[in-house]
Amino acid sequence: MKAVNITGIVLARNEERYIETAVRNAARFCDRMLLCDHRSTDGTAEILRGLAMELSSAEFHSIVHPRESHDLLRPLCGTETWVFAVDGDEIYDPQGLDRLRARIGGGEFDASWMIFGNVLNVTHLSGDHSTAAGHLAPPCRSMTKLYNFAAIESWDGNCPERLHGGNPVFRPGFAATDRRYLHEEVPWGDADFRCLHLCFLPRSSTDREGGRRNIMETYGSSHRETLMLALRHFLHGGRASKWKNERYRRGPEVTVDASPFFGAGIA
Repeated sequence: MKAVNITGIVLARNEERYIETAVRNAARFCDRMLLCDHRSTDGTAEILRGLAMELSSAEFHSIVHPRESHDLLRPLCGTETWVFAVDGDEIYDPQGLDRLRARIGGGEFDASWMIFGNVLNVTHLSGDHSTAAGHLAPPCRSMTKLYNFAAIESWDGNCPERLHGGNPVFRPGFAATDRRYLHEEVPWGDADFRCLHLCFLPRSSTDREGGRRNIMETYGSSHRETLMLALRHFLHGGRASKWKNERYRRGPEVTVDASPFFGAGIA
């Protein structure tokens, strides 16, 4: 079993409802955690600051533009580091992450550049967090983000946020196609790398009815597209974005046991 070095990076804006659970569940998987608040107007920044003071592996960063989150990762290129990106609406199974970390240490993923996991895109979460209903990946796309930075020399260019866009330069023996799709290998109930993606639920006291736009809709679009999205968002009262409906609302709606994702005393 070789040594494992995992850096987690959280990029959050107005995620006060679930951000603490998201961070705590991921923290036990990571050796270092970068907690980035992007101009939140609710209690998110205060929660992240508190977690950074409590967790020895965590550090808080206040950023003006999401691209700054990617800048924090550039020095890790070419090092024996896995980068795990977590959003405020992504609740991972902590015991499953323990097993995944052991698999990484065993060398199972040494030849992989990216790893994708199982996802439930949640449309309903019970009040006691015992069950969750939503759409599974597959057939939806998986949005989990775990990257092997030993596979690249650099990752520069236009990166609207961490691990998106730009031009990763691969080291000899690696390519962008070196991906492991674990969600296509095992079902939800047997998965180690699995996530409750709360993309259709309100995550902050600042949210209007329904979901919100994906960050790439705001920062990864042209100026015209951004204006059209903002107008649609205003006219339709904050309903879930077209981006999310197209990617995360596919296949039948199923109900799963959500209790492994929510520890005692964590709301």
